Amino acid sequence: MKEYLDVLKKYAVFTGRARRREYWMFTLFNALAGAVLWGIAMVGLWNDNYVGVFPYMAYCLATFLPGLAVFVRRMHDTGRSGWWFLLMFIPLVGAIVVLVFLCTEGQPGDNKYGPDPKAA
Repeated sequence: MKEYLDVLKKYAVFTGRARRREYWMFTLFNALAGAVLWGIAMVGLWNDNYVGVFPYMAYCLATFLPGLAVFVRRMHDTGRSGWWFLLMFIPLVGAIVVLVFLCTEGQPGDNKYGPDPKAA
């Protein structure tokens, strides 16, 4: 939970580096919260009540920017630019390549994006 809150504290910080743990723990908690809110929305839609959709949409909008920022910082940790995000728009192959980058260990020591977050 600490990593999730750390990412939210750095709401739109696209500079620096993020460890694998920070990225994946944020992704896990984000997916769990989104699934719970989506379930609530679906129960509401089943009963012709659209009120449950709004919290889900608000959560998605609120976490989009921190998610993108932690993605860019994760790419920085591997020595790549955040522009590698655009590779996701290449069907199948792009997503696989980006997934490999996200799972790769970060560069040891300092790189052009900042100090090693593991050393801190």
